[in-house]
Amino acid sequence: MNDKIILLDEMGNEKEFQILATFGLDEMDYAVLLPLNEISELTYILRIEYDDKNEPILVGIDDEEELEDVIEVYEEIRKERLQ
Repeated sequence: MNDKIILLDEMGNEKEFQILATFGLDEMDYAVLLPLNEISELTYILRIEYDDKNEPILVGIDDEEELEDVIEVYEEIRKERLQ
């Protein structure tokens, strides 16, 4: 997957990300993003929600248990891709 997306940070600055993966878990959808043009290799995992026009919105995951489950699933996806 080589899709890219531009998001606004807290200061309103545009940041470009590569979408590494999207997947579903427990009736929710998630996106894994890698920031481009940054030295950091941190990946971000965000929940995909939908507004009243059915447009996708990326939302941070505040629940630690949900985040741990999502990270575990993404790690399994990465392992499968490497095989």
